[in-house]
Amino acid sequence: MADKVDLSTKSEYVSGVCNIGPAEIRMRRNFGWAGLALTVVLWLIFILAHTPQVWRIFVFLPAMMGASGFLQAAFHFCAGFGVRGVYNFTLEVGKVTEVTQAESKKKDFQRSMQINLYSALIGAAVAAAAYFIRTGF
Repeated sequence: MADKVDLSTKSEYVSGVCNIGPAEIRMRRNFGWAGLALTVVLWLIFILAHTPQVWRIFVFLPAMMGASGFLQAAFHFCAGFGVRGVYNFTLEVGKVTEVTQAESKKKDFQRSMQINLYSALIGAAVAAAAYFIRTGF
């Protein structure tokens, strides 16, 4: 597990803990909101259109997307950057610096997999809820 770091004051790369700054965090949070909105809209469409229950599991993808965005923003860590071995604390979204140390890359990869796992579990829980919750509409 990563060392405890106060993310509210962190403005530099810490392997396995923090690899994005405010601009990237804001983008991840917006991605989370988009995923959440898409999940809700899709679920409502399925309910209102009386779509067979099995189709409701497709809310998994936008739910996972939303969870991933929110988790990355909360952790101040981009899973994609962690896999690629890069970080960004500039004001320009997408401008990256390469991580050079092998141990740091390993920690970043592990944190990325953790975020991906949590996102998938949240997406699966939402899909299960969408499947099993019966509506009276």
